[in-house]
Amino acid sequence: MQTNTDNRSARAELLPVAAGAAVGIAAIGAALTLADFDSPLRAPFTLFFLLAAPSAALGSALRGLDAAARAVLGVAGALALDLLVAQTMLALHVWSVRGGVAAVGLLSLLILTPTLLTRDRRSGEKRPRALKDGGGC
Repeated sequence: MQTNTDNRSARAELLPVAAGAAVGIAAIGAALTLADFDSPLRAPFTLFFLLAAPSAALGSALRGLDAAARAVLGVAGALALDLLVAQTMLALHVWSVRGGVAAVGLLSLLILTPTLLTRDRRSGEKRPRALKDGGGC
C-alpha cells in the first residue's frame, strides 16, 4: 500500500519533467511563430508561450509568496503584459504577430534577468571563504 509521502515523492520526481516539457512546448510555439511556419500546432503552442514565458518570469520574481499566490499573480501578470504589448503595438501602428511574440519573449527575459543575477550572488555568498579566494592553505 502506498502512503501519502510516496505520492508526494513521485510528484516531486515528475516536476522537473513537466517543467522541461512546458519549456519545450513554449520554445516550439515561439519558434513556429517567429519562423512563420504553417502548422496546426502553431496557434496553441504560441498561446502557451504567451502565457508561460511571462508567468514563469513573474513567478520567479515573487519568491516571497507561496506557490498558489505566485501562480495566480504570474498568470494575471502574463495576461496584463500580453495586453500591454498588444495595445502598445497597435497604438504605434506596428502590430505583427511575430513582433508581439518577440516583444513578450524579450520582456519576459528582462523580468527574469534580475532574479537570475540575484540567485547567482546568493549562491556565491553561501560558499566558504576559502573557495571564494581560490584556494587552500
